[in-house]
Amino acid sequence: MLNRRNFPASSSSALLASVVGLSWAPMAFAAGDMVAHSDAEWRKLLTADRYAVLRQAGAERPFTSPWLHETRAGVLSCAGCDLPNFFSETRFDSGTGWPSFWAPIDNAVKPSEDKTFGMTRDAVAYSRSDGHLGPVCSDGPQPTGLRYGMR
Repeated sequence: MLNRRNFPASSSSALLASVVGLSWAPMAFAAGDMVAHSDAEWRKLLTADRYAVLRQAGAERPFTSPWLHETRAGVLSCAGCDLPNFFSETRFDSGTGWPSFWAPIDNAVKPSEDKTFGMTRDAVAYSRSDGHLGPVCSDGPQPTGLRYGMR
């Protein structure tokens, strides 16, 4: 079984694997069941790489993710709270160098702003932990026309 806990993540190119992963069964959660920690608690709970991406809107280098060419069925989940976010059936090759999806699981993500690199972009965050996921662009495939580029 492939999930983010047993996937080898020994190099810096495995940053996304350490942030998000594939699991096999969506976990149920009630609306309002937020996972909230102080900054100090997040730093203790997450590796430095996970913290940089989830709490500081960091990103791995393009074309380095071991998840980029993953083809197995599964569910992409948050490393900070285990919330399922994307079914593998909504994944596509965007050519951008990051795993991309055309639709999230209902209520799994919420709109946010990404203000990195001196610009403001539409992005999404985990709805349960408020952790950064990545940008949302309007150059994706149908039926949504959106590209959720997970960093």
